[in-house]
Amino acid sequence: MAGETQASIGYGSFFHISEDNGATWTEIAEVNTITPPNDKLDQIDATHMQSPNRTREFIPGLIDPGEAPFEMNFVPGSPSDLKISALKIAGTRVKCRVTFPNAVTWVFSAWVSGYEPAVPTDDKMTATVTWKVTGSTVSTPAAAPANTVLPAVSGLAKVGETLTAWEGTWTGSPSFAYQWKAGAANIAGATDKTYVPVAGDVGKAITVSVTGSNAAGTATAASVATADVVA
Repeated sequence: MAGETQASIGYGSFFHISEDNGATWTEIAEVNTITPPNDKLDQIDATHMQSPNRTREFIPGLIDPGEAPFEMNFVPGSPSDLKISALKIAGTRVKCRVTFPNAVTWVFSAWVSGYEPAVPTDDKMTATVTWKVTGSTVSTPAAAPANTVLPAVSGLAKVGETLTAWEGTWTGSPSFAYQWKAGAANIAGATDKTYVPVAGDVGKAITVSVTGSNAAGTATAASVATADVVA
């Protein structure tokens, strides 16, 4: 429908860091609020003795890339806790990558300038991690999804038993659609995450095709077949 909103919530976003200039990336776990870099333009006061009407004059200066804080669930001794603590102590500059739910990414260089855990009596422990950004942020358009680990089916291939699809592992933060098959044929109407075999499926192996979609495109991957369905 024309004019329909494209807004989305932030659920599904990721924060990764790379210590080898983007060759490999490590996810920071259990991040719940991200504030991406927010560039600010310096304002240079260029007022002089003859400024018209005794009014200050300004010219644009350099761009300050600012900071990029995020909040996460604080788990003492976890890999994320240890990694952030080590980066703060070392003052190491790393690449950071924010991946939004539509798979657009922002990549920037930064170092940990603050790490502040909070340990309340009657609420979850959290930590605020502040990154000092250096240089410009590069925005990369969404790439079509790609499957990296094939989907799979769990459950007993038997009439009346529930089979459940696991989507596999994908790049591109896609949403998923399902199509179950008995043998080589699609099962009409079987497009949910689960499927319950019927008598007509006896003697046939069951598979599920998973289609991942995002703003840039779609891709489909099929699971390994189950054993033949039994009555």
